[in-house]
Amino acid sequence: MQFKIRFICILIGCFSTISCAQSKTEIVPKTYIAYKALEEIKIDGDDSDISWSKAQWSEAFIDIEGVKKPTYNTQVKMLWDETYFYILAKLEEPHVWANLKQRDTIIFYDNDFEIFIDPDSDTFNYYELELNALNTAWDLFVSKPYRETDGVVLNDWDINGLKSAIKVDGTLNNPKDIDKGWMIELALPWSAYKTSYFEDNIPIDKFWRVNYSRVNWEHDIVDGKYSRKKDGNGKSLHEYNWVWSPQGVINMHLPEKWGYVYFSSNVVGTTEDVFQIPNDEKIKWKLYQLYRMQKQYFNKNKKWATSIDELLVDNTLIVDNNALEPILENHSTGWSITINSPFSDKQLIIEQDGNFITK
Repeated sequence: MQFKIRFICILIGCFSTISCAQSKTEIVPKTYIAYKALEEIKIDGDDSDISWSKAQWSEAFIDIEGVKKPTYNTQVKMLWDETYFYILAKLEEPHVWANLKQRDTIIFYDNDFEIFIDPDSDTFNYYELELNALNTAWDLFVSKPYRETDGVVLNDWDINGLKSAIKVDGTLNNPKDIDKGWMIELALPWSAYKTSYFEDNIPIDKFWRVNYSRVNWEHDIVDGKYSRKKDGNGKSLHEYNWVWSPQGVINMHLPEKWGYVYFSSNVVGTTEDVFQIPNDEKIKWKLYQLYRMQKQYFNKNKKWATSIDELLVDNTLIVDNNALEPILENHSTGWSITINSPFSDKQLIIEQDGNFITK
């Protein structure tokens, strides 16, 4: 059994997850092409809109480490227009239940659906939204992944203009019957993700880094009500984490491993686009591998490596048959690793705190 430790920051409502096992194989992030909607989507928890009927379901969710098939199926669809990023999620679940009704409480204590968004793909300043079957939301802004100790989490940040609706195929909180599942429909306003008032941040023919997670708990029925199942010591059993794009470890807060959602300018159902992950993104994956190696080197040696050959055997990395030569620089404020891209002639840089920079 894999064990997970969640650190709950009571004052700010944040959490992080640490896996006791590290991924041994490279996982390629999932991709999805979100087409433009034919009409403004009515957010009612139903998929009856014409645009939804023309959109494709994503691949079925997988265990967060990417190694096991989940107990219940989960899939998503995505669309967009000039005002909203639309998301439709279908969750198979024979027992649909939820208890939390207060916004910005720790929603993953119930079965929930979670959305993670990093618009500029630098792994900093990203957004999270969680919802349970009562349509109770927890939305927060995270300045840095939880692996960095000086990050800031804004638990009182809200997605102003958020529209969400839940439809249960069965009966909510009724343990006497068997349900088929629940559907979530959302409209996320682009304006909520602006970094300045006049910014035009609609990513037409561009991609955002996005991932989805589903937390599912084993349950008991106590006094006719659902509750999380506990062990002999009275502690809740571990939850299951099922995701769209697997992380390789039990940790959703690795934005560099999230999926790619490409927002096509074409209207849904009119044409088939092709999206390929840019090679510069693959270079970024290599830089984050080196970042993790540098962290491991420090944990083992109590000092940072000062040259790439302390991290790599032959000093080179390969992307699309191109040899990359990373350069490790140490300076007064820490260290950085740079790769000159043979695909774009840009400098791709990762800094000591995991921040990613393109020059």
